[in-house]
Amino acid sequence: MFSSQKTKTDIILLIYKDIRSVFRLRDIALIAGESNFQSLNKKLNYYVHKGKLQNPRKGLYTKPGYKHEELACCIYTPTYISLEYVLQKAGIIFQYDTRITSVSYLSRTILVEKESYSFRKLKGELLVNTAGIIRQNNYINIASAERAFIDMLYLEKAYYFDNLKPLNKELITKLLPIYQSESLTQRVTKLLLNG
Repeated sequence: MFSSQKTKTDIILLIYKDIRSVFRLRDIALIAGESNFQSLNKKLNYYVHKGKLQNPRKGLYTKPGYKHEELACCIYTPTYISLEYVLQKAGIIFQYDTRITSVSYLSRTILVEKESYSFRKLKGELLVNTAGIIRQNNYINIASAERAFIDMLYLEKAYYFDNLKPLNKELITKLLPIYQSESLTQRVTKLLLNG
């Protein structure tokens, strides 16, 4: 019984020592060195019941006060935050939007604890190409403003942007070839010349 209690303490201690605030069951299994997923799931549910962990979505466990951007990167993988969320923060679009927008292998909008997460489908080879993606040390993958700009035009041909001045045109030129689309290149070039 004593060793069982020690294991429970060690797991919660390992979770709280980790830089991440959002975990999948397999993440916790790796940091705890636990191979019995059923047993681990029971232990984690005990911590959820005691209020030491949260379970905002099936298969995801979080520390209290978790980062919503980090959750967005864990709901579906691979994924990275992009589109309106990044463009709004960079001052390229002015319309206020509370959603965290990402690109992933599917299109879906979900609500987790009153926070809206919107995912748009992007081709596999584009999704896994890390050019223009910033991987922060807290496990948040987020597009640069330039990558988000191109992602948006790739998905929405006639999207309106309020302010193109913050964009680095050289970086956009370097990123465009990964999309392998002549029509996208023409649209981007036209926008940048007129913007």
